[in-house]
Amino acid sequence: MLTFVCPHCSSSLTPHAKTWQCDASLNAKGTHHPFDVARQGYVNLLPVQNKKSKDPGDSQESIEARHRFLSQDFYQPLQQLIAHLANGEPEASAQLNQQTWLDVGCGEGYYTEAIAQALMSPSPLSVNNLIALDISKPAVTQLAKVFKLHRALWYQIEEVKLNIKQMQAQGAMIDFLPSMPAIYPMVASASKLPLADNSLDAISSIFSPILPDEFARVLRVGGRLIIAKPDAGHLQSMREALFDEVRPHDSDKFLGELAPLFKLINTHQIQAPLSLDKQALSDLLTMTPYSYRAKAEKREALLASTERQYFETTARFVVYELVRL
Repeated sequence: MLTFVCPHCSSSLTPHAKTWQCDASLNAKGTHHPFDVARQGYVNLLPVQNKKSKDPGDSQESIEARHRFLSQDFYQPLQQLIAHLANGEPEASAQLNQQTWLDVGCGEGYYTEAIAQALMSPSPLSVNNLIALDISKPAVTQLAKVFKLHRALWYQIEEVKLNIKQMQAQGAMIDFLPSMPAIYPMVASASKLPLADNSLDAISSIFSPILPDEFARVLRVGGRLIIAKPDAGHLQSMREALFDEVRPHDSDKFLGELAPLFKLINTHQIQAPLSLDKQALSDLLTMTPYSYRAKAEKREALLASTERQYFETTARFVVYELVRL
């Protein structure tokens, strides 16, 4: 069962179209904390005291660069793999009637949209739930706008359900079309998820933080954890052009921390050759830490090289499938 909790007092938090409000059951003062839904369709569950900076997470510039880059499908092989895995069944478990999925560090939603497509239900009366969570408000704002246009936000789905039930009560025959999952866009911290214990069936973390204890807390036993990281040799030629010394990616260093709580069941490696013009290369730099870690003269020289020919490199990814023990 999908259960949200108040980030202030850990009381049960009920989603509504305009305001989410906790029931104050665990609040000694009996205060009901309200969280207004923004007009774009997201809810902000990140208390000010939990922020490490004024505007945590990716900047608007980084989000726009990533959107331009990913919209050209440079990383489509990874997106398709994530969608394929989201469409699979949990290990040693019967198909669930309803799944609740958390995409942590969702960004502006490139992979979230693929997961949403994979979680389509045969009927709008029995939909899956997809929580899209990121600490960056500009990123979640962008994601919420898209899903609002698709009429896939949780309150829009509830409206559809209500209308169908009313039509059925009047004797109408309805042919069901596949339904998008109910999307819950939220600004929140991955280190303190506003979710009840054992409330999720799956978590995806695509280039996002890995928090073993917190993930294990909110996942049910047998629930899935999908993790995507850069693999060895990821963007190697670009990194060699930017840095005097290139350290190899240590993509599996977190597996030992997960081992007491999760079982690794599969590993996938995938690559995507890239041929980039100046704008695409600039966007790739902006959406990665290389934009500020590399020296300015190195960045400018690399971008200038695209005036003669496209820059060639290869994106390499590794995706881990784990289950909650």
